[in-house]
Amino acid sequence: MKVLLIGGTGTISMYVSRMFLELGCELFLLNRGRRNEILDGANYITADINDEADVSSKIKGLNFDCVADFIAYRRDDVERDFRLFNRKTKQYIFISSASAYQKPPLYTKITEDTPLENPFWEYSRNKADCEKFLMEKYSNEGFPVTIVRPSHTYDERKIPVAIHGKNGSFQIIKRMLSGKPVIIHGDGTSLWTLTHSADFARGFTGLAGNTDAIGQAFQIMSEENMSWNRIYGIIADAAGVKLNCIHIATDFLCRADNIGLGLEGTLCGDKAWSVQFDTSKIKSLVPDFKVQILMEQGLYKTVQNVLLHEELQKQDNEFDLWCDRVITAYNSSFLAL
Repeated sequence: MKVLLIGGTGTISMYVSRMFLELGCELFLLNRGRRNEILDGANYITADINDEADVSSKIKGLNFDCVADFIAYRRDDVERDFRLFNRKTKQYIFISSASAYQKPPLYTKITEDTPLENPFWEYSRNKADCEKFLMEKYSNEGFPVTIVRPSHTYDERKIPVAIHGKNGSFQIIKRMLSGKPVIIHGDGTSLWTLTHSADFARGFTGLAGNTDAIGQAFQIMSEENMSWNRIYGIIADAAGVKLNCIHIATDFLCRADNIGLGLEGTLCGDKAWSVQFDTSKIKSLVPDFKVQILMEQGLYKTVQNVLLHEELQKQDNEFDLWCDRVITAYNSSFLAL
């Protein structure tokens, strides 16, 4: 199978690339070439996908069994992809997001038929708009689209947390190791699902080249879930410290976001709600899809890997100071009563 991935070296896509290579596929990666050296065996097309004319010239004469875009976020992106790849691929896979589902959720069980209505997060609304455009092209012009909706997906390079700064999540571990409290939204009892990228890749590659997946949307994630209290407790344990946390109301955190963390979207529009994902649809089409990395196991390995590799330890003083200010303000609000 001849596959083109736009991106291909990110948190979600790296394991997808590796798995395609393990399956013996002829893999092409279209990106700016910043991390390609860590993937041996792929064919590289070095280009900026936003330079449509340059990309068009570089893929001239190439046709694919599957094209997947991991960095398409807005309607303009998928409109460009349609122009570039219509009639050049047997399947186009769009990576949407489970955050696009209805918020607040009417039901805790989420299926592919759950409405896409998220008033809190522009990112999610843009993903839903991309889906709408692509499904219209499928219905009206036969564009062979498949939509996948991952939830919170991570790899060994980034610790998955609910709230972090612009430099990633390492500052949470640094606060833990320094004995400083970390913030958990709400009372920490809402349930959440984390999926390792290796498990996502198993489902994704099973859909690639599958004609029964055309015109369909699929959730690809674990069905396991844990409370945020438990998630942060595991992270602290993996770091060798006792969890020191403070629970702060989600609304308070969103109002206190004066450094551009986007908490209204990531919390009110996603992580603050307890949901459970139904993966029966992906399993019906990809019978071999099975989550092999349980949440606790994956968290432990990720924390330990980050602590072993200094290049993954990006400090974030702005976020650290923000946490201190928010905690002080929250505690002071009770003293004022």
